[in-house]
Formats: sequence, structure tokens, C-alpha cells
Amino acid sequence: MPILLPELGVEVGRFSLWYVRPGEAVTAGDRVAEILIPGLTIDVAAPADGVLRERLALPGDVVHSGQSLGLIEPPADP
Repeated sequence: MPILLPELGVEVGRFSLWYVRPGEAVTAGDRVAEILIPGLTIDVAAPADGVLRERLALPGDVVHSGQSLGLIEPPADP
């Protein structure tokens, strides 16, 4: 499942940092990344429970509304 940059009222922001590493478990709503837009710092939340599989955006990258920042893999069935 993609972690999408939400619509923020501006088209472009700058990716700042990841709060989680690939392989780390996340819960829906957890803060996973930070985006900078003029005058604001925005936290991006995990859209679902799972494990961060891949980072698609890196610190310093210019990112656009709706862009996929990373991928979450569903949790393994017990």
C-alpha cells in the first residue's frame, strides 16, 4: 500500500525525513515522514498497519501532492 503525500493546498513540498526505517512495523495513523512546505512542517501518517517496505522519497526531494513517498506491506498473518 502506498504512503501518499496528502493534498495540502499547495502542489509542491520538500521531503524532510523518515521517522521509521524499512522493516519497521507501523500502525495506521503513526507518523512516518515529514514534509516541508513554505511556512509549515507537515507530518505524514501511515495509511494502514504493516511494515515499511520501501522508501521512495529521500530527504531533500521535491515531492508533489498525491505522490507515493513509500510502500507499506500488510502485516504477516499469524
